[in-house]
Amino acid sequence: MSFERTLEKLTILADAAKYDVSCSSSGSKRTNTNKGLGDSSGMGICHSYTEDGRCVSLLKILLTNHCIFDCAYCVTRKSNDIQRAAFKIQEVVDLTIDFYRRNYIEGLFLSSGIFKSPDYTMERLIAVAKKLRTEENFNGYIHLKSIPGASDELMREAGLYADRLSVNIEVPTISGLKLLAPDKKHEDFIKPMLKVKNEIIQYGEERKIIKSTPKYAPAGQSTQMIIGATGESDKDIMYSATHYYKNYNMKRVYYSGYVPVAEDSRLPAIGTQVPMLRENRLYQTDWLLRFYGFGVRELLNNDHPNLDIDIDPKLSWALRNLQQFPVDINKAEKQILARIPGIGMKSVPKIISARRFRKLNWEHLKNIGVALNRAKYFIVCDSSHWERRDMDANIIKGRILQNSVGKFRKEYGSQLSLFN
Repeated sequence: MSFERTLEKLTILADAAKYDVSCSSSGSKRTNTNKGLGDSSGMGICHSYTEDGRCVSLLKILLTNHCIFDCAYCVTRKSNDIQRAAFKIQEVVDLTIDFYRRNYIEGLFLSSGIFKSPDYTMERLIAVAKKLRTEENFNGYIHLKSIPGASDELMREAGLYADRLSVNIEVPTISGLKLLAPDKKHEDFIKPMLKVKNEIIQYGEERKIIKSTPKYAPAGQSTQMIIGATGESDKDIMYSATHYYKNYNMKRVYYSGYVPVAEDSRLPAIGTQVPMLRENRLYQTDWLLRFYGFGVRELLNNDHPNLDIDIDPKLSWALRNLQQFPVDINKAEKQILARIPGIGMKSVPKIISARRFRKLNWEHLKNIGVALNRAKYFIVCDSSHWERRDMDANIIKGRILQNSVGKFRKEYGSQLSLFN
């Protein structure tokens, strides 16, 4: 096949893959010990920056954008009038190796439209990963998108070659899925998720006894929800995410704002796009649930079904629960410190360690990295020059927003003036 045709396929199928955001990874340590190609470290593979500032990337493509389904929200839906293409198995293998040797990528994220049947599609995805591992001796990162409805046998085999597996739940609620993807069944998404979860547990237990037991999906599994295609509230979305974290041991749930791709009466109008800030608030909420000890009902409930767009979810919770503040920074336990706006999880152990030697004041907290423009309304410490406690939630919110805008203008005003 000509280079021009391969390039044309790559253009089409890489562009179609951009709607899938669940391509980051962490936790996989596939060390190169057999003089093979590549080495998947635990720092993660994605189009972003690692903690040490290193930019990492992967080849992110679809095997094909042909699909037997007609999901309203999907650009590859069978009724959509788009240019279609499909890679052969060996073409994907060759592209991955060629790109790796040119130092373009550090791994592969491979998804696909569903053609012929879920099992047929999943077999071809696995064949790519198997060839890379067994024939090319490739030790780099591989993320395979699991196909809803694929058999248990194929899901088991996929985890032996891939670092991470993911089944996109696509729509947060069953009712939303029925509306926008009536050809699909909710259980077709759940079955492979459950299989992967059980295999990870089983292989993990066996490795404790038999060290030669192969690794199974060492970076775990993830899923993705499309936000804004149907009318789910933020509460519906995060309750659903919590369910998948708890019951299927998800490493990550990703939230992808709906991008209008076709005219359909069931969908938001063309030109109506989900604000990026809503995605950001959902990720912040997800972070609070996973690392800060919050329960989902504390942040979202019937009285507060949607997140505040103008302030982050921890500040929003604190303003609704002012009776729990102020907190004495020199006495509070770790769990309480983590709930104070302006104090992150990196600052918490620093505060606990530092206060063993002396009582902390505003200056100490500032040096530790606490964002005092928010935290000062919710804490007391070894300082008394700012101890006003007569402000209600609306006043505090207004002052924080005003200070944030003022700080932004002070730091970036000169740059912004260049574009006026």
